[in-house]
Formats: sequence, C-alpha cells, structure tokens
Amino acid sequence: MKNNHHLLNILELNLAMLLISTSGALGRYIEMPVPVIIGFRALFAGLLLYAFCMWKGISFKTSSKDRPTIILSGILMGLHWITYFYALKLSNVAIGMLSIFTYPVITALLEPIVLKTKFQKVHLLLALLVLIGIYFLVPDLDFSNSYTKAVIFGVISALCYSLRNLIMKTKVADYHGSVLMWYQLVVVTICLSPFLVIMDSSGIKDQWLPTLTLALLTTAIGHTLFLASFKRFSITTASIISSIQPVYGIIIGIIFLGEIPAISTVLGGFLILTSVVIESVRVYK
Repeated sequence: MKNNHHLLNILELNLAMLLISTSGALGRYIEMPVPVIIGFRALFAGLLLYAFCMWKGISFKTSSKDRPTIILSGILMGLHWITYFYALKLSNVAIGMLSIFTYPVITALLEPIVLKTKFQKVHLLLALLVLIGIYFLVPDLDFSNSYTKAVIFGVISALCYSLRNLIMKTKVADYHGSVLMWYQLVVVTICLSPFLVIMDSSGIKDQWLPTLTLALLTTAIGHTLFLASFKRFSITTASIISSIQPVYGIIIGIIFLGEIPAISTVLGGFLILTSVVIESVRVYK
C-alpha cells in the first residue's frame, strides 16, 4: 500500500513536469515582450487559482512573520520566469530548458547554506560536470552571440528558481500549495503591471489562447503540483526527479515548432542531465 502511494506521488510529480515543460514551446510561440507575457501569465493564473481556492474553501490567511518570505519567493519566481523566457527568445526550446536545468545542482550546492543541511563534496564534482555541459551548449564564448546570452539568462533563472524552492520548503508544511502559489502570482502581477502599460501589450488580442494555456496548464496546475510535492520529497529529490522536464519540453518543441536540437546541444544536455541522474541514484541509495 505504501509503495502504491509512493508511486502515485511520483506520477503526480511527473504530471507536474509534463505541464511545466509546455512553457518552452509556449514561450517561443507567444509573440509579445517578455515582461508583458509574464505579466499576463501571472494575472490569468492568479485569477484561476483564486477561483479554485474559493471553490475549495481554502483559507488565504498567512502569518505576518511568513509574509516577507512569501513576497521574496514571488519576486524570485518573477525573475526566474523573465530570465527563462529571455533565454527561450534568444535561442530555442532545447538550449533554454537545458540551461535552466543547472538548477538541481545549484540547489544541491545551496541547500546546506540555506537550510543548514550537511554539505557533500560529491556535489562539487557534479557542478563541474554541469559546467562542462554548459560549455557544449555554448562552445563559442562570445557575449555578442545570442546563444551565449541565452545560457547566461538560463543560469540566472536557475539560480532564482533554486533560491525560491529552498525558501518555500520552509513554508509548504504550513500552507496549501495553491495559496502559496497564488500569493507569488499576486507579487509577480503587481511588480509587472507597469510593463503592461509601458510596453506594447496589444498582442494579447491575438495571443490570449496560448497565454491562457500558459497560465492554466503550465502555471496554475503544473507549478502548484510541483510546489505541493515539496511536502513529500526533499527539495533536492524533487529537483532531481524533475530532470525529465527538458526531455518533455524538447519533444514538445520538436512536435509543435519543428525545433530539432544540434548535436552539441544534445551532448551538453546529456552531461547536465547525467549529473542529475547520478545525484538521483546517490540519494536513492
């Protein structure tokens, strides 16, 4: 019975990864300025999650001592999305997604500092493997090259995502995942609302359906399921299992956008994901 329950948790986390992986193709497909895309994404997803929480009768109450942490997590989430979408716009689904998947190793390195867990030297070797993988993603280290900029944005996105996940780990036991996600979406919406006025947001008239899909499937459902998984897995373990996400994303990109990754991208991605698999096996043992 316990094994069946654990399998169900694994399947739920994989469903979350499949839904979140749609962000790559949708980020490439939606033709609006990045802050506008993320602003509408957060607004639509926030409305959907609010309706869900009201329907389920979930309380929005939070402790005053937890609010600064929740606000900070919202800011980090917004930075993660913006830098990730710039990475997608500057390259392709494969490079954009693989570059942010340095975050499991970044998480493993940061977890001892943020959550005061024991530091493990093997994580330094895995970090080196990730760096070699990044080299293959961008063999020509030229800062005028859009792919180089994309990987830099991707790694910054990974850092923001790692920090957000780590600080949220301390709160998921106290609040419903949907409520935590809703508050983060409110923070992102407030921060980006000026860009909806300053930048050209008229494209939403033609792009509302993919933007709504991004808000519903990727954000409201996918990220809420992922956040809820923190109750059942450690942050590092959840990050490791989520390594399937770029595989899902690249397949979706091939099917819907015809973006077939280059050999060097495949090799770099293989090295990055190998580090994640090694950590997965190690943690399992």
